[in-house]
Amino acid sequence: MLRVLSYYATRDLIPIYALYALLFSDHGLSAGEVSSLLVIWSVTSFVLEIPSGAWADAIDRRTLLMISAAVYVAAFSTWMLWQSYPGFALGFVLWGASSAMMSGAFEALLYDELTIRSATASYTGLIGWAESLSMVAMVVGIAAAGPLYAWGGYDLVGWTSVGIAVLHGVLARLLPRAPKTVDADDEVAGYTRMLRTGLREAVRHAPVRRAVLLASVFGILAFDEYFPIMARETGAATSTVPWLVALTMIGPAIGTALAGRTARMSGRQMSWFVLGAAILLSAGALAGNVAGFVALSLGYGLAWNASTVADARVQDAIEGPARATVTSVLGFSSEVCALAAYAVVGIGSAWLSVATLVAILGLPLLAVAGVSRRWLPAPVADDDDEDAVPVT
Repeated sequence: MLRVLSYYATRDLIPIYALYALLFSDHGLSAGEVSSLLVIWSVTSFVLEIPSGAWADAIDRRTLLMISAAVYVAAFSTWMLWQSYPGFALGFVLWGASSAMMSGAFEALLYDELTIRSATASYTGLIGWAESLSMVAMVVGIAAAGPLYAWGGYDLVGWTSVGIAVLHGVLARLLPRAPKTVDADDEVAGYTRMLRTGLREAVRHAPVRRAVLLASVFGILAFDEYFPIMARETGAATSTVPWLVALTMIGPAIGTALAGRTARMSGRQMSWFVLGAAILLSAGALAGNVAGFVALSLGYGLAWNASTVADARVQDAIEGPARATVTSVLGFSSEVCALAAYAVVGIGSAWLSVATLVAILGLPLLAVAGVSRRWLPAPVADDDDEDAVPVT
């Protein structure tokens, strides 16, 4: 699955991730306006999330992922060519549309490929490695933003990001072609059928419904978008901010890489993982120094490990044919939680510091710790040796 891992990782090898909040700020946008852009991004993603999931169940998923990559290129290009609030907003609309098309389609393609190989028990470990490589790529991209900015300012950072997004699109063409759920001659009716089937399973099938609700709360972790602003609040220079942000990604990179080892954790064990994550995230945000960013990294590592396992249990719980649609319901619910996080910061920033608001946003994870003992589905029975997934 080397092609799958390479495709997934390059999507986050984007230097502008580290500096786009500062790019907006340096073009005159307030914290509230930055939050409104993040809201636009989130709203776009969750409005298109479920329809695009049904689309992925009705057409060739690799084709949809290639379209997603092309829209991704357009998003960052827009930021470079139209540097004002409307241009930044359009870039986020394109980015949100791209993310919606990828979400659900990628997970379904991967799970179906493993089903063909009788290796679905390997899904958690493989998606964990994909997430980990993505985190490592993000760290590399974020760390590269510092010297790129020093050499060529926001222009060099931005156009380098566009180039990497183009590479991501090339790799999308090399993905395996998983079989479609419906016949090519019946795609319109198939789309409607998949949409209806997936929504019904996500809402009415209790194990799937509980798994989706549990996993979706991790969407609150979207507050990492504010880490650059938090770093600046501590007095860090713009060229130093990427290093602090990169530090927070080391924990998640390790946590997701270990998801294969924790794939069979019980709900009780997950509750302890998430409780520790909530404490570390809130305390780290309030610390306001390098040690605080270390705590954020550790907290994010625990949270991402638990989130990866929870997402995989959703896949295990799905029984019907509309896998991408159900996965997109999870993506939709996660975006609702992300939108709530952006709203809290956007509104609360008039009275409280971003660091204080991020600390508050760590508290909803306590709810996940409370319900995971009862709501986390059991892992799928081993189809085969978990480590016997051919790497091609």
